[in-house]
Amino acid sequence: MNNRIIHGDNLTVLKSLLPEFEGKVNCIYIDPPYNTGNEGWVYNDNVNDPRIKKWLGEVVGKEGEDLSRHDKWLCMMYPRLKLLHQLLADDGVLFISIDDNEQANLKLICDEIFGQSNFVANALWQKRTSPDARIQLGDAHEFILIYAKNKIRLTLNKLPFSDKQKSNYKNPDDDYRGLWTSSDFTAQGFRPNQVYTITTPSGKTISPPPDRCWKNIESVFLSLVDDNRIWFGKDGDGVPRRKTFLSESEGISSWTWWSNDEVGHSQEAKQEIKYIFSDIDNVFDTPKPYRLINRILQIATNKDSIILDSFAGSGTTAHAVLKLNAEDGGNRRFILCEMMDYAETITAERVRRVMEGYGEDNKKIQGLGGSFDFYELGEALFLQNDLLNESVGIERIRQYISYSEQIPFENQLPIENDISPVALGVNQQTLWLFHYNHDAITSLDLDFLGSLNLTNLKQRPSQFVIYADKCILDDNFMQKHGITFKRIPRDIMRF
Repeated sequence: MNNRIIHGDNLTVLKSLLPEFEGKVNCIYIDPPYNTGNEGWVYNDNVNDPRIKKWLGEVVGKEGEDLSRHDKWLCMMYPRLKLLHQLLADDGVLFISIDDNEQANLKLICDEIFGQSNFVANALWQKRTSPDARIQLGDAHEFILIYAKNKIRLTLNKLPFSDKQKSNYKNPDDDYRGLWTSSDFTAQGFRPNQVYTITTPSGKTISPPPDRCWKNIESVFLSLVDDNRIWFGKDGDGVPRRKTFLSESEGISSWTWWSNDEVGHSQEAKQEIKYIFSDIDNVFDTPKPYRLINRILQIATNKDSIILDSFAGSGTTAHAVLKLNAEDGGNRRFILCEMMDYAETITAERVRRVMEGYGEDNKKIQGLGGSFDFYELGEALFLQNDLLNESVGIERIRQYISYSEQIPFENQLPIENDISPVALGVNQQTLWLFHYNHDAITSLDLDFLGSLNLTNLKQRPSQFVIYADKCILDDNFMQKHGITFKRIPRDIMRF
């Protein structure tokens, strides 16, 4: 799969991704509208979409006729979150940026869709560097809600050490294992088998402080001493501390406080995009710093992960994916969805410039390389009356039928195959057939069955699922031969 940027309403885009990516996306980050009260926000009109109205009538009932601002926002988010849940891999994880306007409401619908047991954390991103002097109590942070598809399967990575963190590691005793740092060897509480007297190399005897004990029993302590993993200070008469070597450390665990010195802030994000688009004024109002998305990718992806952002905005997620790939040699791939007209001129253009390099002279930023495909959302597969939209072409129709029948990718067949041009897929039990002609009515009859070439199959399937416009076989014959007929949903006037 190549990287993709798709221009179109993300509700429809997410549906179109299901046949290829259901259960395969490892990490999703979205930065949806925060619904601050401006009724001009772009998704407001989508509440009047006939499909949303239908959903409101079936699920919400008459209450949906008089919606508040928050109701409308939730109606916009609910079906999109349902689709994101479907796209996530079983060990995948979702990150959502949000502020106080909808954080409480968002958590409730995420609890419903993902399950409360799959709530991972609510991280706080310190978006500002100082208080806003115009406000008595200014907000300093935004939330990042984190949900797993299946928390039992989720494994988050430790973070690599920053240069500042590495500076805490020294090697004052020239240990052959290299740089190390020390930690307190006492523990809170009183455990009799962890209370004993320690004699330092200088001959000084030390006992743990009141209401505390040593971290390990004496036999473990003595083995640590033998392995030179206990530090008594330069003169050998200090309180024992345990050595931890940088070379043996996997990294550091993340927590829910994401400070701006670690992951960037709003002003940094604006400066980033301003420098990338130095030839354009006022490019994007609310970008996120790529270091923020980088933090997400570091803890939630591996080198081959698929990352999805269905509210792509200025393209920060793609920037972060490319940057991390360049740093660790990864092959992470991104899918970005953006419905606004700037999908080409800002979202995609930013990614191009990041790939090719930007800036001038000694401040030029080298390109990160890579490529992507840009798509415009095509016509809907089904019309408003649930009839097949035949103008989308046979390939898309076949892809959808294969998805709806849950034919595994490895069992799907191309149009050019040994069985029949209408064969969709086959396994040891079932053969799927889509008997369709754009310009003529198709029939499931004996002549059609006789046209199938089953001689090359190692095992003749016991079940046949056949799509056609009409069927002239009797029920007894179909039951005897394991045939299931499904009518192609075309305009009845064509029959």
